Amino acid sequence: MRKAITGGLGALALALAGPGPAQQPPAIGAAPVTLSSTPYVFDTAEQHQIKVTVVAKGLARPFAIEFLPNGDLLVNERGGGLHVIRDATQPSARLDPQAIEGMPRPPAGSAFSVGFQDMALAPDFAKSHWLYFTYNEPAPRPAGDNAAPELYSFGRLTVMRGKLEGGKLTGIQTLLQGGASAALGSRLAFARDGTLFVTTGGAFGSTSQELGTIYGKVLHLNADGSIPKDNPFVGKTGAHPAVYSYGHRDQHGLVVHPVTGDVISAEHGPNGGDEVNLIKSGRNYGWPNYSYGRNYDGAPLADNPVGPGIEKPLLVWLPSIAPSGLLVYQGDKFPAWKGNLFVGSARWGEIPGTGSLQRVVFNETYGEMRREALLSELHQRVRDIAEGPDGLIYVLTDGPENAVLRIEPAAP
Repeated sequence: MRKAITGGLGALALALAGPGPAQQPPAIGAAPVTLSSTPYVFDTAEQHQIKVTVVAKGLARPFAIEFLPNGDLLVNERGGGLHVIRDATQPSARLDPQAIEGMPRPPAGSAFSVGFQDMALAPDFAKSHWLYFTYNEPAPRPAGDNAAPELYSFGRLTVMRGKLEGGKLTGIQTLLQGGASAALGSRLAFARDGTLFVTTGGAFGSTSQELGTIYGKVLHLNADGSIPKDNPFVGKTGAHPAVYSYGHRDQHGLVVHPVTGDVISAEHGPNGGDEVNLIKSGRNYGWPNYSYGRNYDGAPLADNPVGPGIEKPLLVWLPSIAPSGLLVYQGDKFPAWKGNLFVGSARWGEIPGTGSLQRVVFNETYGEMRREALLSELHQRVRDIAEGPDGLIYVLTDGPENAVLRIEPAAP
């Protein structure tokens, strides 16, 4: 673990003692860190001396960040509202306490996994003002569905868009909606041709292998919600025409490479076996028949991690890092990081309080060369990442303090 040059860090607390005869097992996890108002400075492997500053904190279960053309930063709350950090790239950055009007909300008391999920600005947002978002509409568990554990809430994943103007969201349209399923994560990303990719979760049963459902898939839509004619399963009996790839478990990361146009997703394995995948049209990514992971009790899950006709992941994590948002950095403020893939991590090896920002260096054919874990000293759950218009990197955490962090080069 790197030593912070400045900034206070909490001591690492690990539960080592075994429970007594009548005791519950001790809590597992690292002690929480209270984020300091004083910037932190860390050394890193290739971009030495980075400064990390808290831009804002105190949100409720934030899930995604998205920069507006004027430098303000949208921050959503999973299942909740949409907020703005004004002048997010400036020292005067401030969180507007008033949520944007018009965002649909689930009924009071709903589980946090239903309601608002991810968001993305239309490529022509400055002109059209379209904000695209995914929304888990609350739904009852379908009769006879016993695959998902009882603790999971159910919803209908809905792809929507609305006009974001004057601090309000209006004219909301539904572009696509699935049937009732366990409410899992989703992400959105626009391709260079203006079409839209959407990830969905299919962690339970054989859902992700069933082409007739949108769950456990990467979907591909036109901007108006219609289906691209070249989607791989258009016209195939029993297949949903929006399906672009299948065999995915629970995808919390998605990015379209800004140079190559490649579609890259990140998905949670069970206990280990987290993956980053290069998404290809019509391909099968294996879940639940193939996985590098294990069951949560440590028992074996799949006989083989890959098999005939199954796409191999670009990256695998053993143990799990609970991957989230993705970024391919293209700015000029961190020359040594240009072209690197950044992957958010909520925790390492099933231990709470061990999140980080993972940095991966590829060669020109996506051969992995190096990995580095950044910000692990702060013990935050990293949920999303964005490159700002200033060329700096912004990181969203959803615990314990629900903060937006700015990474910049430290002054020599």
